[in-house]
Parts: sequence; C-alpha cells; structure tokens
Amino acid sequence: MAGIRARVAERGHVTIPKRLRDSLGLKPGTVLEFSEEHGKLIAVKSGSIDPVGEVLGCLGKRLNTDAVVARLRGRRAR
Repeated sequence: MAGIRARVAERGHVTIPKRLRDSLGLKPGTVLEFSEEHGKLIAVKSGSIDPVGEVLGCLGKRLNTDAVVARLRGRRAR
C-alpha cells in the first residue's frame, strides 16, 4: 500500500485524505476509535451506532419529532 501523508496540526488535528475517506465510507459525524499497536496508530469506525444520527436528514427537511409524527398521522404540528 502506497503511503499517504498528512501533517498533525498544533492541536493534534489530522485531515484524513479524501481518497481514504471515500474508500472507507467516512462521512461527517463518523466516530472513530483509536488505538496503538506496535508503534502504529490504528483508527477503526466505531461499532456503536446512534440510530437517530444514522437517519438524521433523511427527510430532507429540518423537522422536529412532533412535526414528523403529526405528518405521519396526516395533520400539521402546531
């Protein structure tokens, strides 16, 4: 595997190159778990899934829960 470099910023931030984000399916909000093995930094997508976060925005509109339930029941929220 060809090495891809990224610089650690002053506050410890690192930008994951787009090619890797795309190939690994890393989207904004993806949680990574970090560990160290034999001097290597390992980052793995977290297994814990927030079901609300997974569907956030799927309606295409910013509606609160009451508005969504009201629409599902066929009436408008107050």
